[in-house]
Amino acid sequence: MISIEHISKSFGETKVLKDISFDFQQGKVNMIIGQSGSGKSVLAKCIVGLHTPEKGRILYDGQDFIPMNSRERIEIRKHIGMLFQASALFDSMTVEENVMFPLTMFSDMKKEEMLKRANECLERVNLSGKNKLYPAETSGGMQKRIAIARAIAMKPKYLFCDEPNSGLDPQTSIVIDNLIKDLTTEMNITTIVISHDMNSVIEIGDHIMFLYGGEKWWEGDKKDILRAENKELTDFVYASKFMRNLKEKLA
Repeated sequence: MISIEHISKSFGETKVLKDISFDFQQGKVNMIIGQSGSGKSVLAKCIVGLHTPEKGRILYDGQDFIPMNSRERIEIRKHIGMLFQASALFDSMTVEENVMFPLTMFSDMKKEEMLKRANECLERVNLSGKNKLYPAETSGGMQKRIAIARAIAMKPKYLFCDEPNSGLDPQTSIVIDNLIKDLTTEMNITTIVISHDMNSVIEIGDHIMFLYGGEKWWEGDKKDILRAENKELTDFVYASKFMRNLKEKLA
């Protein structure tokens, strides 16, 4: 589990995060949602140590991350898997090499062991036999699955996903959502997903935090969110015609 307590972050005179507390639950898909500029990405960067908040604590299974030295932080980061918005695969590396990259950086595995683990991960995301392809030879959906395989290569305790469905068609988005959900449950990972995609929220959102103007405005699950009586939240949730039609059916 990851807990944040009273996190505040400013850039100059601009207060971006204001006294945010939340528990990201283990074995659950925890979602951070909100409009552009609400502080989602800044909060995620604080949690993984790319930004340092002025106030508050970030606890990884009870260990305060903020005061740790570089060596201690590296030990925590070995247990973190990252799925970036644009997949962030290395174009000059094959699929196999991309998946093995964190193993070469952070493990003492032999080449044969790394290859075995890479094959296990590729099989889990239904990409067996694609080892020797390069990212440019794969589709957007395949690239997301390669990135997921890389993210789980180190058998992480924590998984961060930044807009995992960005640029994908609806059917492929569902495949990625289901894969993230299944891996979270199977591996008992603390998964954090940054998203503004309400389809994903409704599909896999176990524990959801809505940010508004840098503050935690609401929290609950995917069932609660459809019946919430919070104007800013409902304006966000029912922004699309599809969601407004759904609201009318639920009424």
